[in-house]
Amino acid sequence: MNEEVLFGWLEPLIAYFPAMQDYHWQFAVLLVTLGSLILALIVDRLLCYLVRSLSKTSPVWDDLLIDALRRPLIMLVLMLALTFSLQLSAPHLKLVASELPDRVREVGFILLLSWTLIRFIARAEEAILQRDSSIDRTTADAICKLLRLIIVVLTALVLMQYLGYSISGILAFGGIGGLAVGFAAKDLLANFFGGLMIYLDRPFKVGDWVRSPDKEIEGVVEKIGWRLTVIRTFDKRPLYIPNATFANISVENPSRMTNRRIFEYVGVRYDDAGVVKQVVDRIREMLTTHEEIDEQDTLFVQLNRFGPSSLDIMIYCFTHTTNWGKYLAIREDVMLRIIDIVDELDAEIAFPTTTVHLQGQVPAMADVPQDEAIETRA
Repeated sequence: MNEEVLFGWLEPLIAYFPAMQDYHWQFAVLLVTLGSLILALIVDRLLCYLVRSLSKTSPVWDDLLIDALRRPLIMLVLMLALTFSLQLSAPHLKLVASELPDRVREVGFILLLSWTLIRFIARAEEAILQRDSSIDRTTADAICKLLRLIIVVLTALVLMQYLGYSISGILAFGGIGGLAVGFAAKDLLANFFGGLMIYLDRPFKVGDWVRSPDKEIEGVVEKIGWRLTVIRTFDKRPLYIPNATFANISVENPSRMTNRRIFEYVGVRYDDAGVVKQVVDRIREMLTTHEEIDEQDTLFVQLNRFGPSSLDIMIYCFTHTTNWGKYLAIREDVMLRIIDIVDELDAEIAFPTTTVHLQGQVPAMADVPQDEAIETRA
């Protein structure tokens, strides 16, 4: 629609209201604004209906694309109304350049197209992760961030080229200025490449329990950004760690353990040395037949050492589960069964004791004089 067509439509109305003759272009701008608002509302309702209808079908890409287009299309309608209003006002307002509406329209179209692609990538990421739980969330997040970064950079280069700036000159300046920026922002770049290494090596992902023996870092990973990684500690406090830190420390990922270990020592009295072999055999048999103990993994039950006040039996085995709560329940059950085995064999679990052997014959208390007996008791 151009200015002549619009004014041609308004001629009967202006002829009917002669007082509007001097304000015809203002009335045209008002009419375009109201029409664009109504059209934007219609487009919004129509696209919402399409999204609801297409969400019931098996392909998800069509409703994702329409959902991503919904807000950019509304903005496109409003932008076209704005530029057309500027075009109508240009001959009457000397402050408005005649080529400005075309520039705004073309730049706005490029920005809206970029915004649509970014929205589509975000919605596609959510849909893929919901439909396929085997996909690594950290990898998907890294790929989507990289795609969004590429779109932003390409959009910036296209806009610079359209606005008359030389891309080659900008790239050459960026090569020289990149050195200065690199020195000034070395920590920022170190964190960026640290985050890139986390995405590539994947020592952990969102939701993993991680800890570092080098620093006081332990908790569940909540977010992996390009500069910071957010870890929620077990006392529910957020811990913000620069990504460059992970390049210089060891990181342990207990979430990827295949089993949990039970490693205990059980001490029986030296008086029970005659049945200690039976205790060891019964405990080994119990662990081998226990439904929650992995008999295919390492399993040791051995008389390991002579302790100061006990014969120490080493128990070393692994559970099937890695869940901490279930592991604690299994460990408790194993220890209770060991207590029952020791009791059934009329043995006792030792506790620290001290036996004093006196060399020579100790006289009876009756043969000791009264004053010496008092000293002996003391």
